[in-house]
Amino acid sequence: MRIGLYPGTFDPVTLGHIDIIERALALVDRLVIGVAINRDKGPLFTLEQRVAMLKAECGAITARCGGEIVVHPFENLLIDCARDVGANVIIRGLRAVADFEYEFQMVGMNRALDPQIETVFLMADARRQAIASKLVKEIARLGGDVSKFVTPAVREAISQAYSKD
Repeated sequence: MRIGLYPGTFDPVTLGHIDIIERALALVDRLVIGVAINRDKGPLFTLEQRVAMLKAECGAITARCGGEIVVHPFENLLIDCARDVGANVIIRGLRAVADFEYEFQMVGMNRALDPQIETVFLMADARRQAIASKLVKEIARLGGDVSKFVTPAVREAISQAYSKD
């Protein structure tokens, strides 16, 4: 069985993430969405909220595309998470050259830790390349419309999160 791990903080999940998830499903038998517990990034949403949003979005994706998706929170090394879920491939999305430079370093380190786990890069669809969770949050925080970048359910969650400020 080909098991892929697509890691990220998903704070929030965007249409760019969904694009990568849908295309990754064509490459693996099971796709594990690894939701990173990254306290350094100061997430807008709690881990539980991010997991719930992803589960809801992935339910819609599997209804459309088929396949098996599991949402799995993790706080350990990425390579250890890959081993924990039995992944033989790590899937990473790329938007720009700046992403590649960072990812290139990560691949080298992960390869040194476990040469049996491959990394596959998927380029975001051209319509989705500019979408970044950080920018979506900034637009929403300043009162802008993020409906072009996230699903309606995620847009509503963002709106509620910022209305509490």
